[in-house]
Amino acid sequence: MGTGMGIYLVVAVAIIIFIWLFFYFVPLGLWFSAVFARVYVPIWQLIGMRIRKVPPSIILNNLVSATKAGLVLNVDELEAHYLAGGNVKQVINALISADKANIPLDFKAATAIDLAGRNVFEAVQMSVNPKVINTPPVTAVAKDGIQLICKARVTVRASIRQLVGGAGEETVLARVGEGIVSSIGSAVSHKEVLENPDNISKVVLNKGLDAGTAFEILSIDIADIDVGKNIGAVLQMDQANADKNIAQAKAEEKRAMAVAYEQEMKAKAQEARAKVIEAEAQIPLAMAEAFRSGNMGIMDYYKLKNIDADTQMRDSISKSEGPQKK
Repeated sequence: MGTGMGIYLVVAVAIIIFIWLFFYFVPLGLWFSAVFARVYVPIWQLIGMRIRKVPPSIILNNLVSATKAGLVLNVDELEAHYLAGGNVKQVINALISADKANIPLDFKAATAIDLAGRNVFEAVQMSVNPKVINTPPVTAVAKDGIQLICKARVTVRASIRQLVGGAGEETVLARVGEGIVSSIGSAVSHKEVLENPDNISKVVLNKGLDAGTAFEILSIDIADIDVGKNIGAVLQMDQANADKNIAQAKAEEKRAMAVAYEQEMKAKAQEARAKVIEAEAQIPLAMAEAFRSGNMGIMDYYKLKNIDADTQMRDSISKSEGPQKK
């Protein structure tokens, strides 16, 4: 009795597993849904999707949506795009939106855009509804030295043909910022820019900044312009301070040279005085040697002393008379 029940239980479990495996590999529900939607896909192809680990629901549901929208697509193409790592749902939605908006877009181009890493559905939406990009504050200086801070709104539309290999929003913003800086920098006065901000838009648009990008620039509108610093005055002040520091450095160098020259002259004067003192110290010795050698007599000595006394007297008289004359 127990053995018979065990056999029945094993058979029941086996039947349940077989049924689960059958309906897993043979998605009859999806197949019937596709048939009623007039999308005919062989059942063996759905089994092959299971074996290749491709969810049949993703392929069939998107194929049904495309067929109902009037598109003619191939199941093998959808499966190949999924296996390549693409987003089948985004591609189908993009194709449907492009078809309704009369935008030329085929399945090959859509899958290429999707595999390139771009959101092809958002690109189609941006082609229908242009996107507004706000630029960060752009700082530029006019020729009169006044700094201007400008903000702009760039209206762009996605270019389907340039999405693969085209530059993104960052490149567009960088080019617009460069154009704003160039336009303001060429203005003679900042007042001209403030009076006619639309001139910036005209100059920037004429440069063809959207070349090589994934977008088409429709318009550039200047949202705000603020007056910044007087850069010209700041530069002049900095130059004046630099010139002053240079002049002070040169004056200090001259003063140091004068002090050094004065010290050198004092040293030379002291050296000369030392030599004079040394020479005066040699006079008595020379006179003594002259007495011994007979080159000088006593009368010569007295004459020399008289001359010296007379010189000292004249010198004292001249010094005493000097203040009185003044």
